Amino acid sequence: MTKIVFMGTPDFSVPILRQVIADGYEVIGVVTQPDRPVGRKKVLTPPPVKVEALKHGIPVFQPEKIRNPEELSKILELKPDLIVTAAFGQILPKELLEAPKYGCINVHASLLPELRGGAPIHYAILQGKKKTGITIMYMVEKLDAGDMLTKVEVPITEEDTVGTLHDKLSIAGAKLLSETLPLLIEGKLKATPQNDSEATFAPNIKREQEKINWSKTGTEIYNQIRGLNPWPVAFTTLNGQVIKIWKAEKVIVSKSHESGSIINIEHDGITVSSGDGVAIKILELQPSGKTKMSSEQFLRGAGSKLSIGMKLGD
Repeated sequence: MTKIVFMGTPDFSVPILRQVIADGYEVIGVVTQPDRPVGRKKVLTPPPVKVEALKHGIPVFQPEKIRNPEELSKILELKPDLIVTAAFGQILPKELLEAPKYGCINVHASLLPELRGGAPIHYAILQGKKKTGITIMYMVEKLDAGDMLTKVEVPITEEDTVGTLHDKLSIAGAKLLSETLPLLIEGKLKATPQNDSEATFAPNIKREQEKINWSKTGTEIYNQIRGLNPWPVAFTTLNGQVIKIWKAEKVIVSKSHESGSIINIEHDGITVSSGDGVAIKILELQPSGKTKMSSEQFLRGAGSKLSIGMKLGD
């Protein structure tokens, strides 16, 4: 039986680990990030992959830095035939990459060489792509640059958010890995090098990318809102107060208005002008210090003071 060490951390990795177990491989260890404080109360919380591994009685390793010689030796001592990673969050050292008989492979949430990096699902939506996918590749010491083994495309709809696309890709990754592993182990796959000249990058989202610039086109703003939902969530300001925008829709308008100004208030939404003829109708929002709510709920409370012509953003 092929002995596998699985490396992953967030929810994305869980269906993939679950599939490896269901397919009958011997998962001899799971490597994930350390428990982290979560929420306002900073409750120490285990990564989702750790929770799943413990359900199956699999030993869990949580190195702060996998390059630490002491931590590295613990994993090498397991003598895996194969290492499978999925959103682990650390680049593996050469010694570990070269140790398993079948190498180290990664389940990456993009159609490489597009969108290398830690936030490929976000950028696929932020950039308005119509499709993305999963690439399974060999790992190298350079970020997401290894030779590719298999791919599958996943369409992106106009309604997709990071949350919905994340779930689709996680399931697609589990299925593709299930199909790939037998072929890899039997030596029936030919790896294809990536074309570095075609590489694009998806670095982790920065705070400044979360703030809505109302002078951008309506489509760009719409993609930003759904491309940051449910994390970290796009935001704007109203009278100096931060308001997160969770959900919106595009509205075609017949005449131009000042960017960021409120041009319509209905019971179910607040329509705001953008830099072109596509306005944004806000459907769900979250005022500072409050929970997420519908625009209808907001307009019955603090939002009752809104009026046409008021401006969002600084």
